Amino acid sequence: MIEPEKRKAIFLLHQEGMSARQIAQRLRVSRPTVKAIIAQGGQMPVVVREPKQPIDPELLQRLYNECEGWVQRVHERLAEEEKISIKYSSLTWKLRQLGISQPKEERCDQVPDEPGAEMQHDTTVYQVKLGEQRVQVVATILYLRYCKRRYLKFYRSFNRFRMKCFLHEALIYWGYAAGLCIIDNTNLARWYGLGAQAVMVPEMAAFAADHAFRFVCHGRGHPDRKAGEERSFWTTETNFLPGRKFQDLEDLNRQAFEWSTVRMEHRPQTDAKIIPAKAFEHERAYLTKLPAHLPAPYQVHERGTNQYGYAPFEGNFYWVPGTKREDVKILQYSETIKIYLARQCVAEYPLPAYGVTNQRFSPEGLPVPRHQPKPPSSSEPEEKRLRALAPEVNVYLDFALASKGVQRHVFLRRLLALSQKMTARLFIQSIERAHHYGITTLDTIERIALLQLREGAVELPLADLDETYRQRPAYQEGALTDLPDLSIYQDPPSQDQDHE
Repeated sequence: MIEPEKRKAIFLLHQEGMSARQIAQRLRVSRPTVKAIIAQGGQMPVVVREPKQPIDPELLQRLYNECEGWVQRVHERLAEEEKISIKYSSLTWKLRQLGISQPKEERCDQVPDEPGAEMQHDTTVYQVKLGEQRVQVVATILYLRYCKRRYLKFYRSFNRFRMKCFLHEALIYWGYAAGLCIIDNTNLARWYGLGAQAVMVPEMAAFAADHAFRFVCHGRGHPDRKAGEERSFWTTETNFLPGRKFQDLEDLNRQAFEWSTVRMEHRPQTDAKIIPAKAFEHERAYLTKLPAHLPAPYQVHERGTNQYGYAPFEGNFYWVPGTKREDVKILQYSETIKIYLARQCVAEYPLPAYGVTNQRFSPEGLPVPRHQPKPPSSSEPEEKRLRALAPEVNVYLDFALASKGVQRHVFLRRLLALSQKMTARLFIQSIERAHHYGITTLDTIERIALLQLREGAVELPLADLDETYRQRPAYQEGALTDLPDLSIYQDPPSQDQDHE
């Protein structure tokens, strides 16, 4: 490429009358190049690059919007769905040229990685569309810092038990564990203290010891200590979620497993173009190998067998083999439950999908039990009667039933019973005051009603009196009897008579 200064010199020498041959000899440039520069007026030519395969700008705009601006996901969908092969750098250039995207330049510090030194774990919350409904899910990732390996899974809610189940599942899949697991100061694993002084919950410390690692909390206000984990969530948000459709939670986790353990493991990571699957082969020698049959975490629940032979658990019924109504222990695992009777496992069931309730399950290969438990009665009639009382009650029910900790059926039945103990006006005013102060406790609502009565805010209606009572046969019959002698009650006895 001829520099701009040399191009300018060639054109100035041409204007001074020097021939193209003399200019070429003096500046050591070929005569065709000198003639081309003179024809261009000594300016740099504007080169317009055209892609080898033209791409419809409307298609790029649509994919860019559907993928929420994440170009890497646009690049994948072009290859998978549209069968358009284009380099990632060419795609980003094309998007900038069309004005669809703008370049982002960021810098951050770099910390050297050591093989087998640590892994990182964290959770975050996303709003994901499952089917036709957008719901809140909790994403959790385990990340091996050196080889950049990830394990991703989603839950509707996340607690200490699910944290143990997730870590066990990820580590057993890998077969190895790093010595340290960097986490934030979450109460799921931390007992008290912060950062380096944090003391872990004994239950979680024992779990970590069984899996050959140790929990370490990062310093307060320093989430960059697990920057690889934060970057993994950024990749999930910008590459996995955009442009994908999920039917339910199970479908979401199936795609998350394939994306994190297959697609991302063979994709170059960072500027060094590290392939996680290949880097893991090198890091394997520095990790601790886990036993293949390491026991999975579980929770113990004690239940009784009802008259139909079922044990209730999380809104469903599971049949217990036998003929007696005996107490059983249910061991809850990540995806299954086991029913133990007298220290013997008598049945094992897979857990149903999230939100499935009032279902009855029996072991495969055995006949369905003849008797079935009755499903719990619904509180829908009570709710309809309450909502029909007044618009104020309807608004209050929307608020109260959406609050955490409110048992829907019990609350509705007790609230309806309370409405029948007082006048409609007093009940509505009590409900309005309870809504104003955000109260959902029924005892407090009853005290509000009593307080309004004492303050005279509500007047009790007079009892209806039928003026024709004198014409009733019972009254007429009583009118014919002799009047009782009440003279003994007219004069109180004197003190002397009392002493006598």
